[in-house]
Amino acid sequence: MKIVQLVKHTNQDWAYVGKNQKLLEPLVIVFGNRLLLEDASVYKEIRELFPDGHIVFGSACAEISSHTVNENSITITAIEFEKSKFVIKTSNVLNTDLDSFKTGSDLVKQFPEEGLKYVFVISEGSFINGSQLTRGMSTTNNVNLLITGGLCGDDTRFEKTLASYNENPKEGEIVAVGFYGDSLEITFSIHGGWTPFGPERTVTKSEGNTLYELDGLPALDLYKTYLGNKAKDLPGAALLYPLNVKSEDEEQSIVRSILNINEEENAVILAGDIKQNSKVQLMMTNVDNIANASERAARQALEFREHKPELAMLVSCIGRKLVLDQRVEEEVDEVIEILGEGTVVSGFYSYGEIAPFHGETACQLHNQTMTITLISE
Repeated sequence: MKIVQLVKHTNQDWAYVGKNQKLLEPLVIVFGNRLLLEDASVYKEIRELFPDGHIVFGSACAEISSHTVNENSITITAIEFEKSKFVIKTSNVLNTDLDSFKTGSDLVKQFPEEGLKYVFVISEGSFINGSQLTRGMSTTNNVNLLITGGLCGDDTRFEKTLASYNENPKEGEIVAVGFYGDSLEITFSIHGGWTPFGPERTVTKSEGNTLYELDGLPALDLYKTYLGNKAKDLPGAALLYPLNVKSEDEEQSIVRSILNINEEENAVILAGDIKQNSKVQLMMTNVDNIANASERAARQALEFREHKPELAMLVSCIGRKLVLDQRVEEEVDEVIEILGEGTVVSGFYSYGEIAPFHGETACQLHNQTMTITLISE
């Protein structure tokens, strides 16, 4: 496996992260600020850098590279696989009448089943129902198939997200990369570092990913009461106080971030579904807890590997970035230190993370986690 990384900041030229080497038909993963990816020349510019590359775009709240966290920039990770191969499939939720569940199911079923080991997903993040998307992707006949990835981001603007394959980034796009090869070794882990606080409340009215009532009271009013003066900064302020959700039919609780609000209906829109009769609590964290959780995720992902990972794909949540603020690099530094030299680190800050719970196989939508996928040939 040969890997090249480049970063371009606003009004600057491309700069290599590490060494520059020639790649043959690489997978070129491009994460970047949404406003920069809207430049009509961005695909042409990257195509000139990698004439025979398979170029995948995703807008991000920030990008992760082997040296740092990049903001207001575009980061490229180009990978040449020497023993394995990859196949790329796409779907666009604006061009179909399918719901999010069927979209996820149909997307994964596009891949030839024989030898498929892993799928990395970069999904539209502004209006997709992420929990239904992941549920659909988990309907595959391949029960051992690992699926990880994330929902694209748009910082705290929440206006729109972009993704694409071999064309300029666009709205509504979902890109999935399927990996094949006997020599591939892929492991993952996921950790949060958030702590529930305050009273536990019951979801008394919800529909899909819209939460209307808690304990019979308007959900948005309750959130505003907790936030106090910070309520004026909704929905962004709610990212600092996600919900811990326990459902009767789920063994493990899941974290849900608020991505938007509906003032007319006094409701909050979450990144994924929330079922009626679920029990919810607000959550909070601090810089140390987030950094420690990222370190635990890295150690756990390494635990049962036979070979040293060559590539680490990190997907972390925008809510973690907001808590870390000026210390945002600390959680990534923890991961880099654990993985050691020789592992290239790539990834992005997202509106939602896609991965199974540790020890399980069915992928789920998570919020406020650090998801680490380690890959080697």
